[in-house]
Amino acid sequence: MTYCVAMSLDEGMLFASDSRTNAGLDHVSSFCKMTVFEQTGQGVLVLLNSGNLATTQQVVSRLKAHAKHTDKPLTEMDSVFSVAELLGKHLRAVVNRTEEESMGQTDVDFSATFLLGGQLRGEEPRLFLVYPQGNFIETTADTAFFQIGESKYGKPILDRVVQPALPLYEAVKCALVSFDSTIKSNLSVGLPIDLALVRRDQFAVAMRHRIDADDAYFRQLRTDWSQGLRRVFNELPEPGWLR
Repeated sequence: MTYCVAMSLDEGMLFASDSRTNAGLDHVSSFCKMTVFEQTGQGVLVLLNSGNLATTQQVVSRLKAHAKHTDKPLTEMDSVFSVAELLGKHLRAVVNRTEEESMGQTDVDFSATFLLGGQLRGEEPRLFLVYPQGNFIETTADTAFFQIGESKYGKPILDRVVQPALPLYEAVKCALVSFDSTIKSNLSVGLPIDLALVRRDQFAVAMRHRIDADDAYFRQLRTDWSQGLRRVFNELPEPGWLR
């Protein structure tokens, strides 16, 4: 399993993904689930993936090969929407081919889900959630973030905090709290966490950072959040109707 979150905010975009993948309790390993396509001054695209590892690697490889076959990098396409269409096409093709080759002889789930976001010159930043069937949806002013993978544990803090006006530094805190809640409740999600920030109209990744078990800020954040929750809980009033 995995957990990824992306936010589309007024200041720019935030992307975060864990790196744990497992094929059973005795086979746990780490793979980076973030791919960046960048052409400084022209455009930047960030891709996060969850689901079947073989499927996601094939789809990413197809996208990387796109420039070789067309002499046109993804960052020079007409829009992020066009890239989402291309991603959906490759995803659908890989899943369909793999399922056909398996001939129904395995119970393996070959599906995968992607988050695709960024900004190409001439348009606003855009963020898409691409489903295993190849179709996709885009963020709106009412829904400024997407999650894929093991999303339920980290969703409450996002629902309460994330809105377009949220500063990027606050978005980083919110995303990391969301990851902490997920890691604490689900062993299939774990460190390291890969972070990327894309600021509006800079057409480049402003920051990439990997958070591992030795990251002092994340350790402090986890401690303060846990203690803060206990403190607020203890300060809640007792239900008078129980007396």
